[in-house]
Formats: sequence, structure tokens, C-alpha cells
Amino acid sequence: MSTNDSLQQRYEAILAPYLNPLYAKPISIDKGDGSYVWDIEGNKYLDFFGGVLTTMIGHNNPAVTEAIQAQASKVLHTSTLYLSEPMIELAEEIGAASGIPDARVFFTTSGSEANDTALMLATSYRNSNEILAMRNSYHGRTFATQAITSQSSWLSSRISGLSVNYVQGPYRLRSPFQDIPDEKLTDACVADLQQIIDTATTGNIACLIFEPIQGVGGFAIPPDGFYGEMGKTLSNYGALIISDEVQTGWGRTGEHFWGYQAHGIIPDMLTFAKGVGNGITLAGIVARAEIMENITALNFSTFGGNPLSAAAGLATFREVTNKNMQANAKKMGARLKDGLEAVAEETPWIGDLRGRGLMVALEIVGDETESGSVEPYPERAAEFLEICKDLGLLLGKGGVFGNVIRITPMLNVDEEEIDQGIEIIIKAIKAIG
Repeated sequence: MSTNDSLQQRYEAILAPYLNPLYAKPISIDKGDGSYVWDIEGNKYLDFFGGVLTTMIGHNNPAVTEAIQAQASKVLHTSTLYLSEPMIELAEEIGAASGIPDARVFFTTSGSEANDTALMLATSYRNSNEILAMRNSYHGRTFATQAITSQSSWLSSRISGLSVNYVQGPYRLRSPFQDIPDEKLTDACVADLQQIIDTATTGNIACLIFEPIQGVGGFAIPPDGFYGEMGKTLSNYGALIISDEVQTGWGRTGEHFWGYQAHGIIPDMLTFAKGVGNGITLAGIVARAEIMENITALNFSTFGGNPLSAAAGLATFREVTNKNMQANAKKMGARLKDGLEAVAEETPWIGDLRGRGLMVALEIVGDETESGSVEPYPERAAEFLEICKDLGLLLGKGGVFGNVIRITPMLNVDEEEIDQGIEIIIKAIKAIG
């Protein structure tokens, strides 16, 4: 019988060496039910990461499982060369929910591919290779999306045909704008945007792409209206706006169904992935028709809109909307933050507790505070992650320096599970001291 240790040995012997398991002692997740998973050795864990925000409405969700089983008994695959009712129906519902006028949908298999497609559409539509992205951003691992990723630790290639400039973004703790009020932060970043346009571009900008809340960047949250103000400047240049909703979509932020809705702006395109399939591979892009129609070459997608994926997506989407899981995300997210606030304030090595809805983060810093240092402490973050795992709680990690703990329960998490997670996190904090 396989064990976690034996699987780790096989993993390291055959898979690409640049893959990085989350834990020093990795686990193999064998089965799941709701907010809980069991590893191959039978150990039970409360899952507050969901396969990187992907198992959005619980493991083995009955509605999703039944939809997958029903579709699997009919046909597993067709491609976009054929008409597929599940694909068309899902596109109709996502397009209507997107808020983008005259919306058109293109399905892909990953968020990286969705963002890659958005860049292709923007550069073609604008006849420009000039891209604006945000500092501390992450948009994927494809050749094109690596070019717009502003985290050196995640860059596999620095070679690109895109001309990319990075705008000052929402991260506060270790930025020059740490202590300024929200309104002044927005003004300063818009001024930075204008300076970059004036000094580093031709003015013929294809697009700005942003994450409403930076995911891999450690859940950096801008003030409301931040990207709306940037949009006002960009409108003077005809630049397109792309909202990367791979982690922020489907009501996870609690206050809005899409992250962009906090900013008083309607993007020209949005990309989505992760949670919409509740674990089944599904992603895509929504764009205004005139942008999507700009591609005139022959195109199809082998796996985009796969009927099995579309069936899972429809079931997930309807569970989220029909059961108002957005409201639950808001309520449970507040309960989670409130439950951690006191211990975060009294723990010197927790530099920041932040979050919106069920996207909550703890930023781990050094506790040598005589100089007021807030230097990142990734080693302690890794230690904290391991302790939580040993106590039966799975969390994520992020941040530019790998020092941010990401806490992302399922959208249908209940009070008992939130309280259990809080209890374990507090216990882990006290274990470190």
C-alpha cells in the first residue's frame, strides 16, 4: 500500500523537478467530503485552501457529482467543432452574469490560457504590444502570461515579444505607501500610471490587466474605486481593461460577484477559472463582441467547453447563485477575520491580517521590531503551514516573498467549520510563540 512518503519518492523521481509541493512533508489527498479531505494514510484535514481556491463549493458536492455522472454516461468529449448544449448553456449564463455588454465567451482549460487569450485579443484589437500590469502580479505560467508576471520567484522565462510596464499596485505593508490613506494611495498610483504612460510607452497601449485582489501576490486589496480611477486615465488612450477574476470571481469576495465590481468600472474583458468547475478543468474569457470578433483566423478549441467540464460548471454556477453563497462568503469571511483579529494584534510576527470575504491572509514578518522592521519571514510561514497541517488544517501560501498565509474556505463553509479553523490557527500561532 502506498504511503505519503513512498508517493513523495515516486513524485520526485518522475515529475518535473521545478514542481514544488506545498509542504516539506507532502501529503496525498485520497478523498474528500464537503470541507474535509483524507490523505492516503487516513488522516483527516479541514481544507481551507481547496486546491488553490478551486474546490469552491465542497468536495464531492452532490449536485456537481450528479451532473458529471449524468454527462459522463452520455458523451465525454466533442470539441468546439460541434454544437454542445452544455457549453452553450454555460456560456449564456456566464455571459449574462459578467456585466459586460454584448458579451461573447471563449472557454479554455486553465486561467493561464485564459489570460494568454486575453492578451492575444487585446494586442490584436489595439494593434499594439504595449501592456500595463500591476506590480506583484501573477497571471499564469504560459509564455505570454509569464511576461506580465511581476514576481521574480515565479518567472520561468523573461523572454517576450511584449513590451510590459508595471504600475504601482495595492500592496501596502512593505510599499512606500504603507501609511497613507486610501484616497491618497489611489491618487499616488494613478499619478504613477500617468508617469509610466508618459515616460515608458508610446501611448498606444493595448491594455491594463489586473487582479481585483492579488492572489499569488498575497491577497493585496486595493481601496474601492482604485481601478475605476485608473480606467479614467486609460480611457484617454483607448487602452482596454482586463480583469483577471481567476481567484476573485463567483462571489468569493462576499461583497460582489466579480472583484471588478468594487471599482465602479466595467472591464472590456474578464478571465475566469479555478472555482467555476469545482475541481473539474474549466476556464475562459468574456469579452465585448467587437473585441472577440477581431480574431478572423480559423480557430477551434479541442478541450475548451468540454461537455463534462461544462456540466460541472453549470452545476457549480447554479449552486453558487441559487443558494446565495456570495452572502455566506461575506458572513463567514467576517467571522473568520473577527476570530483572528485579537491574536493577530498581539503576535509580533504577524505583520498584517487582511482579507475580503473568503480571501483572508496573514502576512508573516520578523519579530525583531526595534528598528520597526517588517522584513518578510518565509521560513516561519512555512513552519506555521506545517504545524497547521499536523493539527488537521490545510492552508495556502503566497506573497512575493512566500511569507503570506492564504486562508480560503469553501463558499458554503459553515460556522462550526470556521470556528474549528480559527481554533487550529490560534493553536499553531501559540505553538510558535
